Amino acid sequence: MRFIGRRLLISILTLFLVSLLTFAAFRFIPGDPASLILGIEATADKLAALRAEMGLDRSLPEQYLSWLGNFFTGNLGNSVRFRGTPIAELIAERLPVTFTLAFMAVAFILLISITVTLLTVRKENSLLDNLVNTITTINISIPGFFLGVLFIWIFGLLLRFFTPGAYVSYRENIGAFLGYLVFPALAIAMPNAAVVIKFLRGSVFQQLRSDYVRTAYSKGGSRHWVLYRHVLRNAIIPALTLLGMIIGDIFSGSIVIEQVFTIPGIGRLIIASIMSRDFPMVQTLVVYIAGVVVLANTLVDIAIRMIDPRIRVR
Repeated sequence: MRFIGRRLLISILTLFLVSLLTFAAFRFIPGDPASLILGIEATADKLAALRAEMGLDRSLPEQYLSWLGNFFTGNLGNSVRFRGTPIAELIAERLPVTFTLAFMAVAFILLISITVTLLTVRKENSLLDNLVNTITTINISIPGFFLGVLFIWIFGLLLRFFTPGAYVSYRENIGAFLGYLVFPALAIAMPNAAVVIKFLRGSVFQQLRSDYVRTAYSKGGSRHWVLYRHVLRNAIIPALTLLGMIIGDIFSGSIVIEQVFTIPGIGRLIIASIMSRDFPMVQTLVVYIAGVVVLANTLVDIAIRMIDPRIRVR
């Protein structure tokens, strides 16, 4: 419990520093948010009134504390890009889309990486092992957006498994919504799964050369039993650390893939906000991304602590 409390405290302090740096960065960026909202033809009186309404006439510490308080209460202000629509409403509308896509991508990563690793570690340098090693190297080299374009061309235009650009909202048809996200999730998952396979495969082979494995064999343990009971438990720890970073990146919004498949998630919202200099929205999304990354890595650290008893006694 002490370890979990310490990790949570570090996470909270990290998010506090991120929020402080983000707030300071957007306050020092050239440009007046009030002018962006009202336009260049706004009168001085209207600009002054809007600045007062937004709290821009107060000192920076007061502005930060007010923004931080509003952030925790869900009062995130209004978007400049989307004509005054509440930021919380826009994010809440897109979060289910990005989270569903992320969950599907992570599920594919785990399914592909664990299955392929278990098939190839039975015999090192076999034909299957070398073939998988070659395919994973190619997969790592292919950018996710190019893989997405290939999926659109092959499975969308040629085989017609789905209609490119014909996104269906989860509110309209949950089945069609999930079906449309399959290939975007695979485009995210395959390069990441290849990296995890490389990590996990190398870790498993390293563990198989350890003394405790030879001891387990000498006690009559079968290769299958030793692999599943001992080796995987130790080999998965380095891969978990990598998986934590991958999960944080996926859940923070797969920006390029959402753009390629025209999915209205957090990634597309980030791009639209940056292009239109919607600073209140971008500021909120930066803190959101940091929160997702910090949470993912915290959960991975806790999972590693629970899996490895040697860490527990330190």
